[in-house]
Amino acid sequence: MVVAFVHVQCLLFSVGRRLQRRLAPRGQEGQASAEYALVLLGAAAVALLVVGWASRTNRVGRLLDGVLDQLLSRVR
Repeated sequence: MVVAFVHVQCLLFSVGRRLQRRLAPRGQEGQASAEYALVLLGAAAVALLVVGWASRTNRVGRLLDGVLDQLLSRVR
């Protein structure tokens, strides 16, 4: 699961760099890219913390079980 988050972050970074190049005024391209990279690193760190928390607790599994149980009870 962590590998998937890293792949998504890399994809977002490459798309963001292309957008920054098109939208940033000339002369500030490096600064905008550095700021965007820091934001992505922060988002990746938060994602890793959430994944670590979710893997140690069973709250996500219980939440999904509850949602699926409610959906199945409405279908029957």
